[in-house]
Amino acid sequence: MITDTAAVRGAALDAVAAQRVYRSALEALSRPGTVHPLPPSGYPAALLPVLALADLDTGTHLVDLPGDAWEPIVEVATGAPVVEVHAARYVTVLDPAAAADAVAHAHPGSAASPESGATVVIAVESVVGGDPVLLTGPGVAGELLFAPRGVDPAIWTIREGRVADFPAGIDLLFVDPDGGIVGVPRTTTATTTTR
Repeated sequence: MITDTAAVRGAALDAVAAQRVYRSALEALSRPGTVHPLPPSGYPAALLPVLALADLDTGTHLVDLPGDAWEPIVEVATGAPVVEVHAARYVTVLDPAAAADAVAHAHPGSAASPESGATVVIAVESVVGGDPVLLTGPGVAGELLFAPRGVDPAIWTIREGRVADFPAGIDLLFVDPDGGIVGVPRTTTATTTTR
């Protein structure tokens, strides 16, 4: 559990780190399935996108690991309001066991307002070495296998339903403890496969 109030007050990323996170997240979503580096920090790597991208007008929702309490740090560092998962623009899932539920309830936006669709950031054991999915679509040269380790396979079926009404939909960012970030935006088709 996080109890250091100084850590809560000093949690904001500096401008250089925030810019690096922004660039890596943008590259990850522009080039689905490819690994991009996040800068080192004193926080779980999966927190970095919300720390860099959320602001006063951006609802956030955080699913902590049992016993952790990162939500106050995110709230103070970003000034972003904490909301229920279905209303959040950024959903951060530090507990992999809760990822499928978060994907199922994340807000997909609408055809008239696709930009309000959520970005769901999911902490994974690794962005390589797991069960592969085949990615195709814009930003992918032909097709690409993406194999995150520590991901509930149900996520892919749930995601398919959440992106069915394009341009509405959700975008996914997978982040491992070493700071590798991989994007699967709503424009990407993800097909489960076997090794």
